[in-house]
Amino acid sequence: MKRLLALMLAVVMICAAMLTGCGADKAADTSVASTDSSAASTSAAGESSTAAAGEGIKVGFIYIGTPGDVGYTFAHDQGRLYLEEKLKDKGVTTVKVENVPETADSEKAMKNLIDQGCKVIFATSYGYMDFVEKVAKEYPEVKFFHCSGYKSNGTNFVNYFGKIEQSRYLSGIVAGLKTKSGKVGYVAAMQIPEVIRGIDAFTLGVRSVNPTAVVNVKWTNTWYDPQLEKSAAEALLNEGNDVIAQHQDSTAAQIAAQEKGAFAIGYNSDSSKAAPKAYLTAPVWNWGVYYVDQVQKILDGTWKAENYLGGMKEGAVDLGPMTDLVDADIKAKVEAAKAKILDGSLDIFAGPVKDQTGAVKIAEGATMTVEEQQACKWFVEGVNGKIDEQK
Repeated sequence: MKRLLALMLAVVMICAAMLTGCGADKAADTSVASTDSSAASTSAAGESSTAAAGEGIKVGFIYIGTPGDVGYTFAHDQGRLYLEEKLKDKGVTTVKVENVPETADSEKAMKNLIDQGCKVIFATSYGYMDFVEKVAKEYPEVKFFHCSGYKSNGTNFVNYFGKIEQSRYLSGIVAGLKTKSGKVGYVAAMQIPEVIRGIDAFTLGVRSVNPTAVVNVKWTNTWYDPQLEKSAAEALLNEGNDVIAQHQDSTAAQIAAQEKGAFAIGYNSDSSKAAPKAYLTAPVWNWGVYYVDQVQKILDGTWKAENYLGGMKEGAVDLGPMTDLVDADIKAKVEAAKAKILDGSLDIFAGPVKDQTGAVKIAEGATMTVEEQQACKWFVEGVNGKIDEQK
């Protein structure tokens, strides 16, 4: 009887061990399922990239478009990838959400990222500004970075941008020396200071080497609409403009220029493959420089709520490689101007500068302050275009 009891007890113990083992396997399966579910959830609201394990943080990005635009969103996403690469050993992970409109949907997108564990949010389009300000008040423990705006709160909400006018000025030199007609077209997005001062800087570059040239502006009132951008470019080409520049997110204007046998200045990134027979160069962004710097400071505990405006000297902006369509003497002039920007002897918005009416807007010996640039709603002399009062 004792032997029977001992045998039964042994059987029970073996079964218990087997059940425990099965339970461990099931728990592991549940963990995997939970991770997969989380990934699926992330995919629905945004796309997640995972860096190395460690004491890092999750960083969220919201985009107005998709990296496939080879333009504005592409440049930001290159910065995100650069951030991951540089800080992967410190456990930094990122999540991106694409095609977020500049509406209350952006507020929802930010909250969704926070629910996923993001402690840092980069909102990369101008129209997100008011929504970022609102969400930042609700989540004081999260750090918010808004691109191209002017609002901040000095605690957990800052704005960041770059001195892209430096690059635009240089691209203007290229356009001014390539045009045969003396007419340069500019396909422009929104009637906001960021776009307006970019047109001004470009025109100042054009007229620094071609004083009688004119820059003709057509507004699309959208950041990304290839069909509309191409139509605007075609209209400018039909009006005799033989170089097309842009503040738009797609390469449609460049393609239109190529189809008409004209030249094109791109924007945001090197998009020479889109229109190789037309593309000359482009003002480009290096957002990763800023992203790595700020996240590293957060990790180190040294971060401060400071607004940012980096230029060529900081590596935040640059002029993309000039193609073989740009003659050597033009390249030399551009490089000479770039050297002056880098050593501080050339300030793009130093006076005297006149507006469209011929009135002096920046006096000799003066220069535009950052605040004046952020509020700029006037065109320099040489621009043929109109800014609507209500914009």
